[in-house]
Amino acid sequence: MKTSSAEIIREYGPFPGAEEVAGVTFDGRHVWFASGDKLNALDPQSGEIVRSIDVAAHAGTAFDGTHLFQIAEDRIQKIDPATGRVLSTIPAPGGGGDSGMAWA
Repeated sequence: MKTSSAEIIREYGPFPGAEEVAGVTFDGRHVWFASGDKLNALDPQSGEIVRSIDVAAHAGTAFDGTHLFQIAEDRIQKIDPATGRVLSTIPAPGGGGDSGMAWA
């Protein structure tokens, strides 16, 4: 397997009210990150949080091109990023021990 070094081009944070970042995804415009009781949208140009959705956000975060998916304890929430509404939930496979998620 071929490996290469990563180049860090910018760092963000700390963020007021966010003790930790639990999941990260990019929707093509904003970087979304989970911080316990909020899902936050960060403008990558300014580094500012431009919006927050009040939902449980404990672990992995993903974007499928339309919806955000967020692990909250023992479930995965499907969230409409325009309204912040949780559209549906499914059980997380780890039953509460999940830590990450990706969309491919």
